[in-house]
Amino acid sequence: MTDTTELWLIIVALGLGSFGLRFAFLGLVGDRAMPEWVLRHLRYTAVAVIPALVAPLVLWPTATGGEPDATRLAAAAATFAVGYLTKNVFAAMGVGATVLVSLSLLL
Repeated sequence: MTDTTELWLIIVALGLGSFGLRFAFLGLVGDRAMPEWVLRHLRYTAVAVIPALVAPLVLWPTATGGEPDATRLAAAAATFAVGYLTKNVFAAMGVGATVLVSLSLLL
């Protein structure tokens, strides 16, 4: 366990760093028009971040000790297929959740 003073120092330092990063974009650049190439790359941020957050949960789930699980892989495949075919995020999430719960109960 760390000392209370050290813990608060770390929390304050992280808070200042987080504020500095946000201020760099919102405070310094927020009122200026961005170049087209920057806007084009920013459009793909969510498309890149969401799979990066989900992939470890599917491929190395903590619940199974880091071993891939057929239930999670099937739910991910169903989610991807429905999302690709329908272009509807809510339908994809609903089908993925349904497949995950259904297979968890059956297996």
